Amino acid sequence: MRKKLALPATVLVALGLAVTATTGPAAGDPQPGRAEKAQTTEIQILGLNDFHGALEPPSGSGGRIGTTDAGGVEYLATHVDQLRATNPNTLFVSAGDLIGATPLTSALFHDEPTIEAFNLMGLDYNGVGNHEFDEGVDELLRMQNGGCHPVDGCQDGDGFAGAQFDFLAANVAYKDSGETIFPPYKIHKFEGVKVAIIGMTLEGTPDIVTPAGISNVDFFDEADSVNALVPVLKRQGVETFVVLLHEGGSVSGGLNETTINSCNNPVGALPPIVDRMDDDIDVVVTGHTNWAVNCLIDGKIVTGAASAGRLVTDIDLTLSRATKDVVAHTVNNTIVTRTVPKAPALSELVGKYVGLSAPLANRVIGSITAPITRSANSAGESALGDVIADAQLQATTAPELGGAVIGFMNSGGIRADLTYPSSPAGEGDGNVTYGEAFTVQPFGNSLVTMTVTGAQIDTLLEQQFDNPTVGQNRILQVSAGFRYSWSASAPTGNKVDPASIMLNGVTIDPAASYRITVNNFMADGGDGYAVLREGTNRLGGDVDLDALEKYFVAQGVVAPGPQNRITRLP
Repeated sequence: MRKKLALPATVLVALGLAVTATTGPAAGDPQPGRAEKAQTTEIQILGLNDFHGALEPPSGSGGRIGTTDAGGVEYLATHVDQLRATNPNTLFVSAGDLIGATPLTSALFHDEPTIEAFNLMGLDYNGVGNHEFDEGVDELLRMQNGGCHPVDGCQDGDGFAGAQFDFLAANVAYKDSGETIFPPYKIHKFEGVKVAIIGMTLEGTPDIVTPAGISNVDFFDEADSVNALVPVLKRQGVETFVVLLHEGGSVSGGLNETTINSCNNPVGALPPIVDRMDDDIDVVVTGHTNWAVNCLIDGKIVTGAASAGRLVTDIDLTLSRATKDVVAHTVNNTIVTRTVPKAPALSELVGKYVGLSAPLANRVIGSITAPITRSANSAGESALGDVIADAQLQATTAPELGGAVIGFMNSGGIRADLTYPSSPAGEGDGNVTYGEAFTVQPFGNSLVTMTVTGAQIDTLLEQQFDNPTVGQNRILQVSAGFRYSWSASAPTGNKVDPASIMLNGVTIDPAASYRITVNNFMADGGDGYAVLREGTNRLGGDVDLDALEKYFVAQGVVAPGPQNRITRLP
């Protein structure tokens, strides 16, 4: 059952005290005659989502929209400045996952470089996403407030002042007080109108982040949280509502230059949430699923800008000064091409952190015979998933290291492809650097080997399809020697045929015990794999990235995984 947002007095007080920001001429316009004559105010909202610390231009398919090279903070800054110059009434916003699951250049410094980059670009707001909680609530508060990391200190030698923009979290509250961890909203005053910006993450965040870091907070229903704020804001004279919601869906047609402004059969978690939102909501800037979308859903403008700073959504709203509401709009997803000049301030920042991280990032750890990608076949299995599962099994097979016989890897933890061409570091085609491997597995999860029964393995495989937050696009990746089949048409809870679950050609015995290896995120029930909490005789192991490096060293040259371990039936 979904939680209903009950707003105790402490939260209502917090909502009432939300800071009001001012942009552009306020209600007391120094030229009142002009304000009286004007009937509308034009505002512009520039939105993005799921940036994930992509300071340098992303490589491979993750650095393109269709065939167009896209992304890189130096180019993003220029595009934002050019769009901002078209309207003085501009807000620049993010719908979450600005940080977390980031490349080494940002992650090595606990994502301080990404915060500093968006300070330079003048970001106004970031609605929290699930990855903002990767290192826990306290670390997220440090991102806002500044200060050196409690363990690693100030690694770049010049301190960390924190974000000059505001994190917003309308549906994340402390368990003990009921107060939201960040303001739930901010109000902007433009010429003759007020605009509320509300930020929040998906309610299912606890299922996809490590539990220990969020044990002191609750996550509430998205639509209920927004709807509770509408009357609070209307009493303050607000009639225009913009929601930054880190939740998404999918549309048909793929991601390319001609589909980035499409609205072809939007499905998934997001549309029903929007349907339940108060009709006074005008705009919902979305994220999480990396979709590019330009929709009207239930009369509300719904946008999404892919990921990694490859798109910027330009939302232009015409607001009536009489009704204070939206009377016209245009929306356009714009590709962040690399054909514009680089922003010098961002080039300096990126150059600084690339230089500091280069000795570690450019170290070659092994080589590959061809690109190894996370693209899944129809059964949900990827070549890179095979390799990672094999690496984690190799790291824990020896009796003293755990005695594992099966490795499982969650697809959502694989963040990039291993591309064959040389990186800008010049290591040579086919060579894999530590930085490239880090981009694939950036979370720093440790391996956990545990004992489970064959029946629990069956349950684990069924749980791939139980959780709507996870979905069928996050099939577990499995190690060599393990096989099973699943049916797309079978009902939930019975999609996997127990007779098809085999280890080295022998059907898994429901009553027998098996040693399996997963990462600590999964071991704690992450991604909805609750059965793993029941695993016994746990033994901690290597960090996942160290296991991958050792696999490369042992193999010498690594080929793409075979993608023949999982079979999908009709």
